[in-house]
Amino acid sequence: MWKRSACVSDILSATLALQFNIIKRMARVIGFKTHPATFHRREKGAQPDPRLGKDNVVKPFPLGKFFILFNIMRKKLNGTYTVESVTSGHPDKVCDQISDAILDACLSQDPKSRVAVETFGSHGHLVIGGEITSKAKVNYKKIAAKVYQDIGYTKKLDIHEYLVAQSPNIAQGVDTGGAGDQGIMYGFATDETPEFLPLGVVLVHKLAKGLESLRRSGAVKWLKPDGKTQITFHGGKIRTVLVSCQHDKKITQAEIKKTITEKLIRPILGKLTDGIEILVNPTGSFVLGGFEADAGLTGRKIIVDTYGGLVPHGGGCFSGKDLTKVDRSGAYMCRFAAKNLVANGYAKECLVSVAYAIGHIEPLMVYAVDEKGKDLSSVVQKHFNFRPRAIIERLDLLRPIYQQTAAYGHFGKLALPWEKIIRL
Repeated sequence: MWKRSACVSDILSATLALQFNIIKRMARVIGFKTHPATFHRREKGAQPDPRLGKDNVVKPFPLGKFFILFNIMRKKLNGTYTVESVTSGHPDKVCDQISDAILDACLSQDPKSRVAVETFGSHGHLVIGGEITSKAKVNYKKIAAKVYQDIGYTKKLDIHEYLVAQSPNIAQGVDTGGAGDQGIMYGFATDETPEFLPLGVVLVHKLAKGLESLRRSGAVKWLKPDGKTQITFHGGKIRTVLVSCQHDKKITQAEIKKTITEKLIRPILGKLTDGIEILVNPTGSFVLGGFEADAGLTGRKIIVDTYGGLVPHGGGCFSGKDLTKVDRSGAYMCRFAAKNLVANGYAKECLVSVAYAIGHIEPLMVYAVDEKGKDLSSVVQKHFNFRPRAIIERLDLLRPIYQQTAAYGHFGKLALPWEKIIRL
C-alpha cells in the first residue's frame, strides 16, 4: 500500500512540475518572471527534486498574470475558442427557470426571503428541493407547472417538493450581514461589443434566443422548445456554427438545415457566415427533447450563464438563490465593477474577483486587473463596496427580477441593475 501511494505521489508531483514548466515557458514568451510566493514545498530535509528546479519549489503567478495567460490562450494564440448557449427549453434551463420563478414568487411577497431551491426533472417527474425561510405563501408545484407549460411543453409532470427552513447555523451568520457561503466569484467585461461581452458569447446567445423567437412567433412551425447553439472561432474568425434544434417528426433533415441557415444563422451572423462550416442537428434527428430525452438540474449551465468559459469561474451557480448567497450577489457585483471600469476607460478588458468566508461581513479578497496585468484593485475598492448587504442595497437586489436571468445569460441585459453604467 505504501509503495502504491508513493508511486501516485511521484506521478502527481511529476504532473505538477510538467504543468508548471509549460506555464513558465508560456510566461517567458511574453516576458513574465515567476512570482516569489510559493504554494508547494517538499518536507524539510527531503532530497531535491530536479523537476521542481534548484529551489525545490513550485511558484505560481498572481491573478493578474494568470488573466493575461488566459487572454493569450483565448486571443493571441490565433483567437481560437468555442462558446455555447442553450434555449429556454433545454432541461437544465427549465430547472433554472423554475428555481428562479420560485425565488421571484417569494421575493414579491417577502423581500427578505431566504431561498435556496434546486429543481430536478427527469422523464415525467420533477423534484423541488432545498431550503426556504419566508413569510410568503407560495404554491411551489403550481409555479413549476406553469413555467414548464409557458416554455412550450404540454405533457403533465408528476411534481414533488421537499423544502425546509434555512439551517439556523447558516442563518446566524447571515442575519448579522455576513456572507451566506464561502466562495470565489468573478466578473468580466470587454470593449469588444456594445454588451461589454466577448463577441462569441453575444452571438451564440443570439442564435439560441433566435431559435425560441422563430418557434414562438410561428415563423417555423415545426420547431420545439429544446435546442443548443455553438460557435467555434479560429484565427479570430468564425469557423463553425452548430445548431441543434428539437423538431416535429415529419420534417426532413434537409429542410431543417435549409430553414435554420436561412432564417436563423444568416440573419444573425450576416457576412460572418461567408466560408464557414454550418452544422445543424449532426445526429440526423432531434425529435425527443426536454425531460423526455434528458434529465435537467438547476445550476448545470454556469458557463452558459456567464462568460462562455473564456475567463475563470468560481464554480457556484446563480439560479434559485436569494441574494444573501454571494455566489450570486458577489458575481453580479464583480460584473458591475468590471463593466464600469471598462466603460470609464480604466481598461479595455477587466477581470474582478472577490472571495468570502461564510458569516463574515468583510470579503477576504477584492482584486481587479486589466488586460495588460495592471492592478486595478484600488480603483475597485474606492468605488465599490463588496460587503454582502452593501451589494444588495446598491444594486437593489431584493426584487423579483430573476426569472429573466435564467435563460440566455445573466449578463449583457440592459434592464438588470448590475449592467448599469455609472460615472466613476
